Amino acid sequence: METLKRVVRNEYFPAAAVLMLVVLFWVAGLLGGLSLLSRSQPPIATLTWLLFVYAAAVLTPLAGILAAADLIRRWWRNRRGAKAGTAKAGARIGS
Repeated sequence: METLKRVVRNEYFPAAAVLMLVVLFWVAGLLGGLSLLSRSQPPIATLTWLLFVYAAAVLTPLAGILAAADLIRRWWRNRRGAKAGTAKAGARIGS
């Protein structure tokens, strides 16, 4: 349970979760997730499904790009912070 709490509280978790959902959405689509369109459905159900898929196809790449950019930004910021912390500690030891 502690491991789960640590993962959820991690600063990378929200962006990583969004990126994972985007990837899962596109994998499901590539593996036949659009099979609803091959069945005989009422026109309103087909239209609703098409609008959902259209919105998801437009919004998921944007969400994926933003999530990836956020992950990279956080990683880069933490990396710079760790280097700065190491440099400060080295300066204190050398003094």
